[in-house]
Amino acid sequence: MDQPETPILLPGATQRRSPNRDERPADGRIDLLVIHNISLPPGEFGGPWIDQLFLNRLKASAHPYFREIMGLRVSSHLLLRRDGAMIQYVPLELRAWHAGVSSYQGRSRCNDYSIGIELEGTDDRLYTDAQYDALAKASRWIMECFPAITPQRIVGHADIAPGRKTDPGPAFDWARYLGELNLDSSVDRFEQ
Repeated sequence: MDQPETPILLPGATQRRSPNRDERPADGRIDLLVIHNISLPPGEFGGPWIDQLFLNRLKASAHPYFREIMGLRVSSHLLLRRDGAMIQYVPLELRAWHAGVSSYQGRSRCNDYSIGIELEGTDDRLYTDAQYDALAKASRWIMECFPAITPQRIVGHADIAPGRKTDPGPAFDWARYLGELNLDSSVDRFEQ
């Protein structure tokens, strides 16, 4: 894949540069969108912890759980906070380290050909209206940039890492999300 001259950045998203990224394979085509969830510490929202994890600045002394995840080198392309705020850690044309050991439809290494979006949340707590709005808007924009990502090519982390991952979990309303994509009408544009 030829790299664009300028990075592909989601309009309206706060930009933070995670070091946990690299180039995609030269022959890679981006054709999968993966929905995740994250909360740090588990079940808690807000605070700087997700940023610190994705930026490799998380301190083990800040919370007992952080000792368990020290040394992880992970990132996502986007994080959608509970209030709908969007934070981008990796330009979309680059490979973020969000999927881990993964496979979809017999094709392994999902990080090579996917975009990862983290929702601040847990498997068992409802996501917010603001998150669904931001997720639909971001997804439509991503799908316009990468037409090979169709509604059939949007999956949860659990779908690409079954038995290892469960997110976005039963609290995520797939029907609502896919309905809010509203792909039959023109793609909403972000205002800059």
